[in-house]
Amino acid sequence: MIDYLFVDSDIILDLLLAIMPFYVFAARLFSLAEKGQVKLFMSSLAFNNIDYILSKQFNREERKRILNQFKLLASILAVDEKIIHIALNSDFEDFEDAIQYYTATENSVPTIITRNLKDYKTAQIPVITAEAYLKANWHS
Repeated sequence: MIDYLFVDSDIILDLLLAIMPFYVFAARLFSLAEKGQVKLFMSSLAFNNIDYILSKQFNREERKRILNQFKLLASILAVDEKIIHIALNSDFEDFEDAIQYYTATENSVPTIITRNLKDYKTAQIPVITAEAYLKANWHS
C-alpha cells in the first residue's frame, strides 16, 4: 500500500535549496515519490510561498524551470473558503500551519511531514519529520 503524505513548505525548501542536513531526508522522500512508492501532496499556498522564497535566489525563468520540474513530484491541493474558515477558527497559533493542516485533513491525507512539529501540537493526525518517517517506514 502506498503512503499518502502531505509535505509542509519546509520539507520542500529543504529539497529545492539543498538545506543541510535536512536535504538528505527530503531528497530521499521525493525520490520515493518519483518512483511511485509514496504519494506526496502540498497546498497551493505552499507553492506560492515557495516561489516567493525562491525569488530571493533565482530569477523568474529559473524559478519557472525549478517549479515546473518540482510540481511533477507532488500533487497540489487547493486552499478554499472552507479551509480558510476552519483555519481562522482553529486552535493553531500559526495561521499558515493551520491552513496546511486543514488542507491535508480536508483532502483525507493522513500524515503531515514537516520539521516544524511544535506548531502542530493540536493535530489529530500524525505529524512527523521526514527523517522519522523514513526511519520508521524505509529503514533509512
